[in-house]
This record gives sequence, structure tokens and C-alpha cells, in this order.
Amino acid sequence: MTAANTGVDDGAAAGDDPRPATYLDLARAVLYREFLIFVRYPANAIGGIVISLVFFGLLFFGGRLLAGQALADSLEGIVVGYFLWILAVGAYSSVSNDIASEVQWGTLERHVTTPFGFAPVALLKGVAKVIRTFLTSAVVLAVMLVTTGTSLQIAPLTVVVVAGLAIVSVLGLGFAAGGVTVLYKRVGNWLNLLQFGFVVLVSAPVLDQPWLRALPLAHGSAMLQRAMVDGVRLWEFPLADLALLVGVAVGYLAGGYVVFQYATRRARRLGVLGDY
Repeated sequence: MTAANTGVDDGAAAGDDPRPATYLDLARAVLYREFLIFVRYPANAIGGIVISLVFFGLLFFGGRLLAGQALADSLEGIVVGYFLWILAVGAYSSVSNDIASEVQWGTLERHVTTPFGFAPVALLKGVAKVIRTFLTSAVVLAVMLVTTGTSLQIAPLTVVVVAGLAIVSVLGLGFAAGGVTVLYKRVGNWLNLLQFGFVVLVSAPVLDQPWLRALPLAHGSAMLQRAMVDGVRLWEFPLADLALLVGVAVGYLAGGYVVFQYATRRARRLGVLGDY
């Protein structure tokens, strides 16, 4: 039966064909999913903010009792460092813990068989969680400033760009950790240890040991301190510092992506991709 006999023209019939999904569609779906999770489970989101504030309260009030004036002299740096640390933990766990959950739930293979591939889906899910972490961390930062009576120079563009590039390197570590999880399954206790290592990276003495700038978070932490404590704007940083910040971010993200791809391919060869 022809289109003329059915009363439907060729253009309308062609318009009914499904349109292939694009990466923009994928990004929109992932962001919408993250928004729904945040809205439908507010207790969990609020709980994360409360836990972050409790840890900071222990650090601040306990340190004030023990260190006194020494803590007060370095309080601005502690607030900035803690802010970056909770961002880094959120970025790292957004990838590694999410992949671990997919492995445990038995839904990992659905991601592998998507037209986009597993890695792009995992990356966009990580980016969506980083955006959410930025929003919740901003609330934590505001409460910290009120609690401690500290004032910082907060230029939104500078803070978002510097902190964002700093935690991109952590996304790379999360990718590598996710790949290890796919291959070896239950290794969460080992992977969680890295979160405490972020404290060392955030407080690394990059001025005394310049080679530490090549580590994730270290160089970004130093730049964020200058931005929020000293009021240095993004365009006022030396071009070499900005280039190094971008290079470290891209380098660790690419390295983590390679490890992730290798681990998932090896898991498929061994036939353990869907096992738990």
C-alpha cells in the first residue's frame, strides 16, 4: 500500500523515523537524572552537607582548643583547603563509587552496550555529580565562613575555573579506580584510602618543592589559595601557571581514561564484566 493510498505523504512518514541520539541528548538525560535524584532523595543530599559540616566542626573547634592562635593565623587557608577537599572527594567518588554500584546492581552491561560506549556515559555522569557537588559545597563554604567569621575573596569565575580544573585531575583518578573496580570487583576499602591522600595533595608545599605541582590537586590548591585568600583573579595568574593547571588536568584525565578502557576490555576478555 502506497503513502498516497493511506493519505500520509512521504515527508510525514519520514518524519516518524526515530532520530539518532546525540551526545547532547545524553548530557541532557544524565543531568536530568542527577537533578531527579537530588530532588527525590533530599535527605541523602542534606545528609552529605551535614556530614561535611560535622567534620569541619571537629577540625575547627578541636583545632582551636589545641592550637589556639596558630589555627586562627591559618584559618583562611584551612577553609579553602577543606572546600577543595570536599570537591575532590565528590569528584573522585562520583566516578569510582558509581561504577562500583553498577557492578553490584548488575546493570553494568547496559552501559557497555549503549551506542555511546561505557566511558562517555561514565564521564558525563561524573560531570553531573561534580556540578551537584559544586552546589552543595558552596552551601558548606557559606556555613564555614559564617561559623569561623572568616572573609574570603570569592570571584565566581576564578573559583569555578581554577577549582574545576583542579578536580578534573581527580576525575581521572576516579576513572582509573572505576576500571580497577570493574576488573577486581570488591576493592572499595583500598580505593577509599585515596580520599585521605587528597588531604596531603591539597596541603602539598608546592613553593618549597616545585615538582609537587605535577601531582593532582597540588598546583590547583595553591592557585585557589591565592585566588580566594589574596584576591588574585583568573587573568592575573601567570600564563605558565594556567598552562600547567590545564596540562595536569588533561594529563590525569587522559591517563585515567586509558586505564579505565584497558581494565574494561580485559574484564570482557576474561568474561568477568557482569560478574560480582
